[in-house]
Amino acid sequence: MKAVQTYLLLYVFLMTSVLVNTFDPKLIFDRMADNMRKMWQIFKGQESCDSGWISFNAAGLQADLESKLFGQHIALNIILKAVNGFMSKENPEKPLVLSLHGPTGTGKSFVSSLIADNIYKEGIDSKFVHVFIATHHFPHSSQTDTYKSQLQQWIKGNVTNCPQSMFIFDEMDKMHPGLIDSVKSFLDYYKKLDGVSYRKTIFIFLSNTEAHSITETALHFWRTGQDREDIELKDLETSLSASAFNNKGSGLWHSSLIKQNMVDFFIPFLPLEYKHVVQCVMAQMQAEGLKPNQDVAHKLAIDLEYFPKFERVFSVSGCKKITIQMHLNRPLLHAKKVIQVSSKSPPSTCADKRVHSL
Repeated sequence: MKAVQTYLLLYVFLMTSVLVNTFDPKLIFDRMADNMRKMWQIFKGQESCDSGWISFNAAGLQADLESKLFGQHIALNIILKAVNGFMSKENPEKPLVLSLHGPTGTGKSFVSSLIADNIYKEGIDSKFVHVFIATHHFPHSSQTDTYKSQLQQWIKGNVTNCPQSMFIFDEMDKMHPGLIDSVKSFLDYYKKLDGVSYRKTIFIFLSNTEAHSITETALHFWRTGQDREDIELKDLETSLSASAFNNKGSGLWHSSLIKQNMVDFFIPFLPLEYKHVVQCVMAQMQAEGLKPNQDVAHKLAIDLEYFPKFERVFSVSGCKKITIQMHLNRPLLHAKKVIQVSSKSPPSTCADKRVHSL
């Protein structure tokens, strides 16, 4: 291995020397960096659709969900069951279709990344993982028919190239009505469609649709003194699918995907409480190579906005603003002693003063 590395470095140096005629440190550095990237691609090989690059790590997914996803007991259990069951089949009957619903910052996009990380060697950056953001990729309602055609061609072309592709549709609640129906045929039980099999493909829809009803259910449990962990899928599942179908802003309004039961699992994500935000901060500290500090985590969590106004039970932005908060409070992360200067009361303290009426 050392011989190979030495050869690569020598090659890069020689190539740089030949191509850079004058001694300009910046030019030399840029050229070396470019050549190193090219040689690394050659050395590690191009990503391909085979077991060397695509291999499901069931234990890894479970470990990631249990250690990195906070406050989502329903989603955790369903996702493990759904993905494990699908990936364990050599020949699935149909593609796996997941529809993730809930308030912002609760982990929907994060979970999609964790699934990709435990299937593809390159994770969410794999060329076999395709992410569509409604407001970015499909901004104009007047071009819906064009988007439908382009989307169908893109999916067909990429699944032809790699049957084990993954397609993630974010901001479904901002998707133009009828657009997502263009993928319906790819989600069905067809053995092949125009010579292409989609049965090993995964489709994930992310939406803030029904955030209100999910939050109301969670708030009802809190106000009546019931444990959050006692909320079950049956408390939310029926309203999720029905509301997604009837809500014009869901992206699935009157969609054939729901009419014909193409969505395998509607998965609710609950609003996050103060304690979950603290866990997010601790996890982000560790991810950034910092020593987790409970005092700092509590300080950053307290400064976020919570609702309802008086009870302050749930974080308005979930864990979405944690990274920004950490960057804005960088000196605090390295402080030996944290002085609590916030005038706000910890939401957990307010949470003990439960009220039984709005």
